[in-house]
Amino acid sequence: MVLDIAIDLTLRAPGRRFVLDVAFSSQTPRTALLGPSGSGKSTLLLALAGLLPNAQGHMRVGGETLLDSARGIDRPARARGVGLVFQDYALFPHLDVEHNLLFGVRRIGQPLAPAARARVQALLRQFNLEPVRHALPRHLSGGQKQRVALARALATQPRLLLLDEPLSALDTDLRTRLRDELAQLLDRVQMPALLVTHDPQDVAVLAQTVVRLDAGRVVQEA
Repeated sequence: MVLDIAIDLTLRAPGRRFVLDVAFSSQTPRTALLGPSGSGKSTLLLALAGLLPNAQGHMRVGGETLLDSARGIDRPARARGVGLVFQDYALFPHLDVEHNLLFGVRRIGQPLAPAARARVQALLRQFNLEPVRHALPRHLSGGQKQRVALARALATQPRLLLLDEPLSALDTDLRTRLRDELAQLLDRVQMPALLVTHDPQDVAVLAQTVVRLDAGRVVQEA
């Protein structure tokens, strides 16, 4: 089993309450989450990344348990080994491309390990980012920003890649080209990925399993 997930989480805000009660499993490397806005797709990714407190249930990736509230297992975000690419990429605007990648592999108070630095240099080459390694995010194209965000997520050598609509900010032509590039990348790194999207073409090219959410619950698996 590649993914085995059951998450129960209640979020409250003044005058609002949202219940996420999602359970599904997948035996394929890439799974797409579909559903209308507000159905809980991005919330689920944040919970899986360990960025939302008080999530109950379980999360297993490749047979390894990262969360099992019944057994008292709840790895913190940094120990889950999950790479998250946000919809707007969330690059650090004051850091150049190389230091955006280095940020994820640094350990506070410790010198950067040679292996981590070598991994970052390899990713800069693999993603064709060496020509812009010293550029700030505001000077990058949409496609370059996407590649930086993906490379930064992969720099930590995650066991699971979470992609929150990583192509939605791109124009149609660039989206088509980078969709194919992303599919080739995921094939190359052989890493499980969970993708949030609204686009059926993303599903056709990037996913083998589809899970539909509505109002915080799974309504279909295919």
